[in-house]
Amino acid sequence: MILSPAPYIDHTLLRPEATSVQIRALCEEAVEHGFAAVCIPPVFVPLAADLLYGSEVALATVVGFPFGYCSPAVKAFEAAKAVAEGAREIDLVIHLGAALEGRLEAVEEEIRGVVRASSGAKVKVILECSALDDPLKEALTLRVVASGAAFVKTSTGFGAGGASVHDVRLLARAAQGRIGVKASGGIRDLAILKELVDAGATRIGTSSGARIMDEWHREGGK
Repeated sequence: MILSPAPYIDHTLLRPEATSVQIRALCEEAVEHGFAAVCIPPVFVPLAADLLYGSEVALATVVGFPFGYCSPAVKAFEAAKAVAEGAREIDLVIHLGAALEGRLEAVEEEIRGVVRASSGAKVKVILECSALDDPLKEALTLRVVASGAAFVKTSTGFGAGGASVHDVRLLARAAQGRIGVKASGGIRDLAILKELVDAGATRIGTSSGARIMDEWHREGGK
């Protein structure tokens, strides 16, 4: 049972057609509801940093998003630039091709490079679970733990599937509390948020944060 959904939610807007007006509204909603973070495109980080200044809402952005196939050096540069502009959390997409080929050391080294470039900002590593089998999800989670990242994350929301209770439970079991677990992709109502938190999610990425809070209040905060 959760006291409130708000501290779990990364209020997210990553659509390619996102505008500055929408980013302003997103940040205002995040402050109003007390969400954990906003998660936005890198181009809007300076704007959001100004809008969130003095609040407790963290500013998160994405690196290598949504496909993860740019070079490790480019990802590290993206992360360093975002942190310099005010980001405090980095959601990184791994190189799926390397993972599927079994080159897990290369994946881990890429993550380590982004962790170093992020200068203490929390790094959340996106696995895109819909493309992976269970043993590989588990093996990658162990690599994320070893890399120094802060979270393992289920999905970009742009892949073939989003967050599932099965995947969250698997990642949480592999992480064993050493890092957080972020569920993301297709989370649009309070019921599934509760199921994912019960399964072990410590963060929830959703573009439906305000709607979920409205539902929470309609149910009397239960």
